[in-house]
Amino acid sequence: MATQIQTLLIDDLEGGEAKETVFFAIDGTSYEIDLNDKNARNLREALSPFVSSARRAESAPARGRKRGAAQRPARDKSSEIRAWAKAHGLNVSERGRIASHIVAQYEAAH
Repeated sequence: MATQIQTLLIDDLEGGEAKETVFFAIDGTSYEIDLNDKNARNLREALSPFVSSARRAESAPARGRKRGAAQRPARDKSSEIRAWAKAHGLNVSERGRIASHIVAQYEAAH
């Protein structure tokens, strides 16, 4: 027996049929809203001046992380950071976690 599942989107503003789900984030909170073509266009037009002047964020910090807490470097950058630290006379281990002050110095230099 075959089963067919349909998803019907309802415009969250007007209650009619929606054409798409629009995702956006502000102040560290992500949102999604189902909108028809007109409302989706209106939202994008309203945000356009802000989006065109903004810079892309890599990602939001994980929940529970303290503000300003140092993030661990990506594993693919670890060898680059170690090489940079050694070239600048900093003591860094061959394996394991890289000290946050070394990562901070590396990022400040790049």
